[in-house]
Amino acid sequence: MATKTVNVGSAVGLHARPAALIAQAATAAGTAVTLAKPDGTPVDAGSALLIMTLGAKQGDAVVVESDDETLVDQIASLIEQDLDAQQPA
Repeated sequence: MATKTVNVGSAVGLHARPAALIAQAATAAGTAVTLAKPDGTPVDAGSALLIMTLGAKQGDAVVVESDDETLVDQIASLIEQDLDAQQPA
């Protein structure tokens, strides 16, 4: 199981837009991936609603875990970005 701990980069934390973008990427991958605060209960990264229940704010640590190391890196990279700062294409 691949695991990576990263800090939330979005100014609003893992709220609606960042959570939706992360969930979309996790679902598209087709492999299970979970997110959790350190020592917290893991949630399915494919669900924006469950991601928001983490209550992760900017700078908070989040643990990304999956059997697919490339997917862990991809989701971790999204968490580290300020996804609210990006404009839709």
